[in-house]
Amino acid sequence: MKFVSVFLLAFSALSLSACNTIEGVGKDIQSGGQAIERTADQNKK
Repeated sequence: MKFVSVFLLAFSALSLSACNTIEGVGKDIQSGGQAIERTADQNKK
């Protein structure tokens, strides 16, 4: 029973940290896309 509790606690901690990492990557990609879009708009003229 103790092993199961430790496993669930470790799994929960890893899952939560992975969500934060994926969210951060998504924000970085979005920022990069916005920068490309601004550059493209500036060079249209």
